[in-house]
Amino acid sequence: MKTESEKLSPTRVKLTVEVPFDELKPAVETATKKIADQVQIPGFRKGKVPSKLVEQRFGRPAIMQEAVNDALPDFYQQAAAEAEIKPVGRPEVEITEVPGLDGSEDGSLLFTVEQDVRPEIELPDFSTYEVEIEEPSVDEDAVEVRLDELRERFGTLVGVDRPAQDRDFVSLDMVATIDDEEIESVEGVSYQIGEGNMLEGLDEALIGLSAEETTTFASKLAGGDRAGEEAQVKVTAQSVKVRELPEADDEFAEMASEFDTIDELKDDLKKQAAADAEGNRVALAATPSSRSSSRSSRSRCPSSWSRTRSSPTSRTRARRPATRTARRSARRPRRPSEPSSCWTRSTAPAR
Repeated sequence: MKTESEKLSPTRVKLTVEVPFDELKPAVETATKKIADQVQIPGFRKGKVPSKLVEQRFGRPAIMQEAVNDALPDFYQQAAAEAEIKPVGRPEVEITEVPGLDGSEDGSLLFTVEQDVRPEIELPDFSTYEVEIEEPSVDEDAVEVRLDELRERFGTLVGVDRPAQDRDFVSLDMVATIDDEEIESVEGVSYQIGEGNMLEGLDEALIGLSAEETTTFASKLAGGDRAGEEAQVKVTAQSVKVRELPEADDEFAEMASEFDTIDELKDDLKKQAAADAEGNRVALAATPSSRSSSRSSRSRCPSSWSRTRSSPTSRTRARRPATRTARRSARRPRRPSEPSSCWTRSTAPAR
């Protein structure tokens, strides 16, 4: 078999293939037997009809058509391998000449193929490239972010007598109904407005709602047996609270860390930030193509209330206080009641 390749474009080639009759002959014999096995001729058992009689009865062109149709895929695969192309998609084949139609065993099968192929991409020598990574620097903003994260861990929730606002904490009851049928209900759920890990539309419904007030909104259930169905959700705000943060002073430093002054604590937070920045720099230099991904912790039990959301960023862990009194004082304040894992996935407190 002879194959000629012509490049039509960076992503398309044309193959001109010539197959001598000798290479096509096995396919002709197979096609003749295949037809003989399918027909019934008086005086012969099925499958025992002589080839010459099959050719006389059905004609040489019918046999050649069957042979070419059966053999063409293999010839194409062989031609593609010889041309060393990487096909993409289905080829366009055109048969230009079929040998042996007159009963002779001369000539060749000629066909052309136009085929989309993968483009050839030459990569540069990356060993000759140099990448400069800036030295890590830690400013006061980075320290304040870590300090605020630590203060949030020791914050307390205080009730307010006003309508709920974004980032407020609301203790709420919810009842979901579809066609006046109660689907699910939950009581005493603690939720921070803007967290976004429960029903769509819940944040909008809660903003402006005062304690003991009720409103209704429509939303698609996020889990359970009726997941994806739209329900009417009645939500009642039991209480509205805000998180008050402790002052960043020496007293807070003693309570939340092993240090006696806020300046010492800030210096330590700055060292932590610098160490993290240096670690990120080293990792970037070692594996420039790597990317880390965080996955949120999800509840094992499907819930009608919860929906998927990306994981919050990691939080700064406070050092263990040096004294027993400080350790007792540094115990993390108790969070308000939260729904079980069947109602919402576990997330870190929002900032």
